[in-house]
Amino acid sequence: MTTQTIEPPRSAAAARRTTNWEKWGWIYMRGSGVLLVVLIFGHLFVNMVAGEGVKQIDFAFVAGKWASPFWQVWDSLMLVLALIHGSNGMRTIVNDYVSKPGIRKTLLVAILIACVVLVVLGLLVCWTFDPCPAGAAAADLPSFCPAQ
Repeated sequence: MTTQTIEPPRSAAAARRTTNWEKWGWIYMRGSGVLLVVLIFGHLFVNMVAGEGVKQIDFAFVAGKWASPFWQVWDSLMLVLALIHGSNGMRTIVNDYVSKPGIRKTLLVAILIACVVLVVLGLLVCWTFDPCPAGAAAADLPSFCPAQ
């Protein structure tokens, strides 16, 4: 009994009909990496350098920032790209180093579930954040909140 360890060659027509997920994963990693550099350094500049630096970061700063759809989109894009980028990297590591199919599949499913849960929770926070919560101390609220 011979065991074949290498996939048999496919015809050129069959190869064209299938999607090369590894190629698209590789392209995604390069594109998202470049975009993440811009998003992360923009985020760090606004939060750490501009204005009063780190001293300015408090609830009112975050509330004021997330009151703008621009910053909600910026932070959402950064969150989604970073989580998918990291999950794709973990997927690559698992595929490279885990040889047992059952363990590999379990780890890949766990990575997928963790990525989906974190993206959903992160986007919920970013898009449902209330900058003017009821019962908050007036000193903690941003200036645009009405007096309560």
